[in-house]
Amino acid sequence: MAKLAYLLALAHVTLVLGLPTARHVKRQGKVLDGRGITISSGLAITTSYTSALLSSLQSATQTVSPEITATFLTGLPSGGVTQAPIPTAPISEPVSSLAPIESTLAPGITTPTGVASANIFVPMATTAPPQEITSRDDHVVKKLNILDQDVPIETNKFYSNFFLGSQTNSVWTLPYSLAWAKGHGNSYGMAVAHTERSQLAWDEGDVPRYFIGPIGLQHIVFSATELGEGTTLSTEKLTAFSVFANLAPSQDAEPVISLPCVQGMGFVTALYNGATPQLTSGTFFRTLKYVDQLNGVTYKYQIQLEDESQWLLYITPSASLGAPLFQLQDSATIVGPESFIGTIQVAKNPTNITGEAAYDSAAGAYPVDVTISGAVDGSTGSYTLAWDKNGVQNQTLLMFGLPHHVEAFDEQTTAALTDIILVTTVKGYARAVLADQITMVESDLPNTVGFAPWIPTNSSTSNSAGRGGTSNTHLSAEALAAVNSVGALELAQDFDAQTRLNSMYYSGKGLAKFASAIYTLQAMAENTELAAAGLVKLKDAFNVFVNNTQPLPLVYDTVWKGVVSSGTYVDGDTGLDFGNTLYNDHHFHYGYFVWTAAVIGYLDPSWLDAGSNRAWVDTLVRDFANPSTTDPFFPFQRSFDWYHGHSWAKGLFESGDGKDQESSSEDTFSTYALKMWGHISGDANMEARGNLQLAVQARSVRNYFLLSSDNKVQPERFLPNKVTGILFENKVDHTTYFGANPEYIEGIHMIPLNPSSAYTRPATFVKEEWDAYFSNGRAEVVAGGWKSILYANLALIDPVTSYKFFADPNFDAQSLDGGASRTWYIAYSAAMGGSTIADTGEGEGDPTTAE
Repeated sequence: MAKLAYLLALAHVTLVLGLPTARHVKRQGKVLDGRGITISSGLAITTSYTSALLSSLQSATQTVSPEITATFLTGLPSGGVTQAPIPTAPISEPVSSLAPIESTLAPGITTPTGVASANIFVPMATTAPPQEITSRDDHVVKKLNILDQDVPIETNKFYSNFFLGSQTNSVWTLPYSLAWAKGHGNSYGMAVAHTERSQLAWDEGDVPRYFIGPIGLQHIVFSATELGEGTTLSTEKLTAFSVFANLAPSQDAEPVISLPCVQGMGFVTALYNGATPQLTSGTFFRTLKYVDQLNGVTYKYQIQLEDESQWLLYITPSASLGAPLFQLQDSATIVGPESFIGTIQVAKNPTNITGEAAYDSAAGAYPVDVTISGAVDGSTGSYTLAWDKNGVQNQTLLMFGLPHHVEAFDEQTTAALTDIILVTTVKGYARAVLADQITMVESDLPNTVGFAPWIPTNSSTSNSAGRGGTSNTHLSAEALAAVNSVGALELAQDFDAQTRLNSMYYSGKGLAKFASAIYTLQAMAENTELAAAGLVKLKDAFNVFVNNTQPLPLVYDTVWKGVVSSGTYVDGDTGLDFGNTLYNDHHFHYGYFVWTAAVIGYLDPSWLDAGSNRAWVDTLVRDFANPSTTDPFFPFQRSFDWYHGHSWAKGLFESGDGKDQESSSEDTFSTYALKMWGHISGDANMEARGNLQLAVQARSVRNYFLLSSDNKVQPERFLPNKVTGILFENKVDHTTYFGANPEYIEGIHMIPLNPSSAYTRPATFVKEEWDAYFSNGRAEVVAGGWKSILYANLALIDPVTSYKFFADPNFDAQSLDGGASRTWYIAYSAAMGGSTIADTGEGEGDPTTAE
């Protein structure tokens, strides 16, 4: 399919007032040679619309009840069941403790080595991956009608369903969803839908397991008489925030409709390239009313559907004179003029005349892309989403902000809020702003969080992210003895057996386990000789991956452009290692490696620049958290979604309910890892991005994933579940991909317990969750490694009980997560307890905290 250019030059616009006219009488060649529309005055008029005026109100020839053919996907996606996140292989107990060596560690200087840039979204590297990582061009998932070729392609963004599988599953831009009809409803156009909460499907019971939005609704479908069974859907200009979806009559034909799909767009906009517009509806049209001409070039209609919803229709023709006629042909079809060139926009209007006026003031303009910028100064940071605008340039864009955006709006953005509010399926109520950019401010960045246990100010009462805090490395004599004893045994274990695995996820957890124990012995127990002995083993284990000699080496995929496990290439199993080869969970998997590298680099600064250590770690960072759109080897921010405020775990898998994520805590841990690697490696911009991103995550997690009793975003009847479980774009399901035990569902949002946990998991929420599921002895009967996760999490609100559990001389090793360190848990709970456990006196503080 020939690629369309990106800019459309419009002919000189002459202001012609009046009602729509019936037929055009003059037609010349097409002027549309692209998608983006910019009003200009340099081209000749090619079309004139002239004929008698029609009535301003058109009613359907027959009033009928809407035929809603939606479905609800109550189960998990096909192939979604995975292994548990806890390694289950037995850990052989060492016959003796690890002996200290005659060497001491000299941790590096941890004060900031530079100042972050004015805009922290700058390239960190643009070089090829290390030579140890070989390339492959035969990825199991092929590019399906993606017009952009040899460029990094986003794999985990909201629009993946456009180029995966059947291409018919929905894409959620919020508050709208779009889906290629592909014959559904006798249409081959692009269906637009908006779901009200009254349309959600709920599980049975007082506390439902799930709520789900309907699939298959077609409120308004953008189509054309030229589209039929041979229609193809292609995509191009795939960015982190936007994509163009193109519909062509056949594989080799030029697209006749192109839709710029941008997160938060206030209108759904379709660009028509010489086609006959045909708007259909599965909900059925009741009336179509022509209203007026706006801004000199745009014509406005009002639509009422049979479900009583009110929609607005805006037509901006190009290279023409007069108002193009749109006629209500029947209750299911609105037809426009032949060979139409220009834009058609629709929006649902839930508000009064004031809200409609806001839509009017933005009509004719539409976003096509987003530029993100951010700045950090100490504990305060901000980020701005600025939209690239096409169409009528003197119109301000109308865009929707999600609850976590609105909470953090700066004064200027707050002043741009309108009274237009539309509900989303799983992100609460979105509010519209009239602005070409929005800015969010985070005033409590976790810049004081380091490697050591971190205690937030007023942690016993705070239910918001942060509010400042301090680190504590002081241990009582009793805790010190326990840490030294358990640490010597833990570090005597076989590192290789627990880290050289056929899973990047389990391997990363194993490396992080030993790194946390070694850090604890060095920085908290001051047992540097024992820590040095452990570090020798950890470096050897980590070096396996730097050399890429693990059982399933990494490869650089030149198709989508990323670093993936070679596992699926070996046997074709796309679910191997949680789907890593198809880009599932990269932030989870690689975050453990990045954090481990930060610990090693802190304990031995010379390691950073030895061999390809730094380049290898930076390659993992670039794969899941690349900060630049100019990197030729990796896409921008593969995992983290700067619009949603959290990451998406699902990669190249078609999904009826869109992208999803079930571990908010491993998401935040991966960002904490970025922050610490940036700090230790001297990348001030990465550290600043990590601090800002972690603050954004803390806010979004509190709104969407962790359900305190005062949560105002998720439906009230769902709040007793305490966590969402798996958060999809169209569904919230209180379960996991590996089982439905309460400790699984709640615990997957706890692991791994680390210094940033107290920042992202508010104490009041932790208390509510514990009381709902694990108090009164219920945690004690939990089997396996989940018990240790629950008791480590308990340190956030009851460190004394947590400490007693881990320091118990009769501690059951079977209750420990195979990817977690008991040494760290003892020290963590003791330090979190402060004077209730530790000796009286002040600790030395965290040597890695940036002042």
